[in-house]
Amino acid sequence: MRPDSVTIADIESARERIEGIAVRTPVVESPALTRISGSRVSLKVEGLQPTGSFKVRGAASKILSLGDDEKARGVVTASTGNHGRAVAHVGRKLDVPVIVCVSEKVPDGKIQSLRASGCKVIVGGDSQDEAMQTAEDLVNSDGMTLVHPFDDGDVIAGQGTIGLELADKMMSISHVLVPLSGGGLISGVALALKERIPSVSVIGVSMSGGAVMAQSLQAGHPVEMAEVPTLADSLQGGIGLENRYTFRMVRELVDEVVLVSEERIWQAMLWAWNSHGVVLEGGGAVGIAAMFSSMVDPGADAVIVCSGSNVEPEHLQALGQSSPDPGEPR
Repeated sequence: MRPDSVTIADIESARERIEGIAVRTPVVESPALTRISGSRVSLKVEGLQPTGSFKVRGAASKILSLGDDEKARGVVTASTGNHGRAVAHVGRKLDVPVIVCVSEKVPDGKIQSLRASGCKVIVGGDSQDEAMQTAEDLVNSDGMTLVHPFDDGDVIAGQGTIGLELADKMMSISHVLVPLSGGGLISGVALALKERIPSVSVIGVSMSGGAVMAQSLQAGHPVEMAEVPTLADSLQGGIGLENRYTFRMVRELVDEVVLVSEERIWQAMLWAWNSHGVVLEGGGAVGIAAMFSSMVDPGADAVIVCSGSNVEPEHLQALGQSSPDPGEPR
């Protein structure tokens, strides 16, 4: 892989590399969303990955690209939960030591899940950026390899395998809605899809508060923002002022970025549960929230990447107690 560049060949190589660790998730048609949106809508259900989110693709791609000496020294990362869980899962399967650094704002449920996975967890700092600094310090002091949550070519290539799977199944796609945080997921998906289906429109979706990539695109360069509470906690965190890959790739490959409210995110989580029996975390439901907000023109052949299912216990309990009839979102 060339420095600061990811190609379709890299994504195709990643697909071969991660076979047997990540699974090829289904694309499920959603009659309910089709009815309310006027578009033909399908869901790419990444919550069926072994760690409950798409992140296992990028983690496997990165760790499997390392040499034996690098694997022996171990890997370290910073995470709001899903990426760390994925790195821990892959590390356990490949017998690679893993340390995951998290901020004090990461929900307790995700921290407990990380510890249960067998990795070492270091908790500290007020933000994802501070957790990343702890991880980078371990790279410098202990010779570990950083598995970056998004701004890494091998990680992006792994996430891009979602785009290959979509193109293999649905050459008629006109719109794809993808959760947007640091940009690793959408960069890989957009690159793969636009190589295979040049006419496709890729839409990034973030929560309305603390959407760092959206603000960076508006500013024309990476910016820093304070994290704010959100149901979409997996989308929190900065993109790095020295961003190497994803800011440029999102700017060049993503056609539109939209923001959705907390109310819409919760409606989307309820809708997915009541209409399809699918549990989605807030970050995984933002694409559905965008459909509720009429952000895709009627008549589109749309796919929503539902990126993860790792819901906090209190949210899962609330979903279970919700009305069996979700009603029409207003």
